[in-house]
Amino acid sequence: MCGISGFISKRRITLEDLTAMNDTMYHRGPNDSGVEIYDAAGGYAVGFAQRRLSIMDLSPLGHQPMHAADKRVSVVFNGEIYNFQELKKELSGYPFRSQCDTEVILAAYEKWGIDCVSRFNGMFAIALYDRDAQEVYLVRDRIGKKPLYYWEDGENLVFASELKPILACPGFDRKLNPDILPVFLYQQYIPEPDTIFEQVKKLCPGTILRFRLQPDNGQKRRECFSYWSIKESYQKGIADPVTDFSQAKAELKAILQKSVKSRMEADVPLGTFLSGGYDSSLMTAMAQEASEAPVKTFSIGFEEKQYDESGYASAVAKHLGTQHTEEIIREKQMLELVESIPQYFDEPMADSSEIPTMLVSALARKQVTVALSGDGGDEFFCGYQMYQKLGQAQKLDAAGALVYGISRLPGLKQVNLLGRLPFSVRTIAQNRDKRYKTQLCSDKYLACVKSLTGSDQVRFDRELDYHVKNWQIRRMLLDMDTYLPGDILCKVDRASMKYSLEARCPILDQRVMEYSFRLPHSFKDHNGCQKYILKEIAYDYIPRELLDRKKTGFSVPLDKWLRGPLKDKLTDYASPAFLKQQGLFDADAASKLIADWIGAGDGGAYTGSNYSRIIWAFFIFQQWAERYLQA
Repeated sequence: MCGISGFISKRRITLEDLTAMNDTMYHRGPNDSGVEIYDAAGGYAVGFAQRRLSIMDLSPLGHQPMHAADKRVSVVFNGEIYNFQELKKELSGYPFRSQCDTEVILAAYEKWGIDCVSRFNGMFAIALYDRDAQEVYLVRDRIGKKPLYYWEDGENLVFASELKPILACPGFDRKLNPDILPVFLYQQYIPEPDTIFEQVKKLCPGTILRFRLQPDNGQKRRECFSYWSIKESYQKGIADPVTDFSQAKAELKAILQKSVKSRMEADVPLGTFLSGGYDSSLMTAMAQEASEAPVKTFSIGFEEKQYDESGYASAVAKHLGTQHTEEIIREKQMLELVESIPQYFDEPMADSSEIPTMLVSALARKQVTVALSGDGGDEFFCGYQMYQKLGQAQKLDAAGALVYGISRLPGLKQVNLLGRLPFSVRTIAQNRDKRYKTQLCSDKYLACVKSLTGSDQVRFDRELDYHVKNWQIRRMLLDMDTYLPGDILCKVDRASMKYSLEARCPILDQRVMEYSFRLPHSFKDHNGCQKYILKEIAYDYIPRELLDRKKTGFSVPLDKWLRGPLKDKLTDYASPAFLKQQGLFDADAASKLIADWIGAGDGGAYTGSNYSRIIWAFFIFQQWAERYLQA
């Protein structure tokens, strides 16, 4: 586990430059550092650098950059290849020196070429240089667990696990991507392949970037191609369904057990995040089942009882017999972390659960270097409350179309029939664009984003690409493609790596994901019981009464904070003079909207005027801009 960075350039980037770039990610790898520059074809130099958090093979033999035995191939790598021991047996002819998974990447590439990545089961971002072919590859794992950014400047390319090394690279122009601002305010994160900077991209999950140092006639110097996709994997899955529930439960349980066990391989202390919910409890139970000693478990609670689930976690830990550590978090501790968000997330990130995630990571890091989490269960098995609402919305869609049509008849436009309808009915009735059927949103919410930025083009237009009629399934696939890598996994990566902690997510194993596609939807949403099959597996380990409750999640009181301790700073950010000088928002509209909101707060449930998430995103952006645009 580490952070990687490097370049392919004809320009002079010195060893000192690359070292400085690499050291901006010290938190990702405090145990070791490697920086090398190689002369390459076509007048290029190739630079590889790594900061290492030692997890497997703690000896110097795990040092990176790592080179193949014949020196043909060099690699830097961030992540874990969980099936590396199995691959190692297939590659028994290679003269292995270390006990780490990095060397398996080199051996696999020499035997199978770049197609070797299809054999890797893990989370990874890889940079590989082939001297014979004079090609450099950048590779990202299937679901996007590990990040990889790149800046292309003419025929030069710079890459890194975070934006920091790119920002520190000589010659980089911090030119903002203005088109992404409305998307960020609406989504609270910046989806792949875009970033906050115009010239920088994220390598998309399941993608390989090939850079040819000496392209032949007709060959592109740089090209990206997919080796795996959500859409294709889903289509393969539904073509081979598992229709017997008992069989599905037994097979999924076995896959999850294997996934958990493979993620417990480490030469450093390991534990689990335990919220007391179904997913984290199941992962913990399976880890305890595979362990000879009590597993270390970690949870945080909150002084405000409406956000506190620590009692449930403690009860689960007691039942499983884990070595449990719990900390009750004060509001002051959370607020102290707000200013550190830009430092560790690099680009604006407004998922407020990043704060509790940082806090539980800090708690775990006091005792362990690796922690298992339960991420992925909601997206793969229909866990979010939103999916339930979408099921209801699809049933009412035809009626909504009728209401919408009637409301637009001559004579009825003037009486504002739609405006008189209840919020949920109005939202469904107005939802006429086939591209956005599962992205239900109030007209007021979109209008809020537009008033700030002048644009309401903020939703994803790829829904129809999945060719799925069921709205719940379609939105689950969309979330796997967008929300999961762009928000959830980004949050977990940055929050954990802030404390040099490796987070592993067994449910995100490709085998779990691909098996989930083979299951009938009724195994996931069974008569309104969401994550049905996962819950049935969890009940094999933990009594129902300890698990069955309404989902809460990691929440923070945004309305209270922004209208309380953060109010003065928010007011400064929203002043017309400041916004006019900044030139990124509609100064007058933004200032008035935020001032009105500070006075009134959120409108309440089913009003369509709960703007605290948008205001929080605006606040986080300004904090980010203060650090990175004024530097």
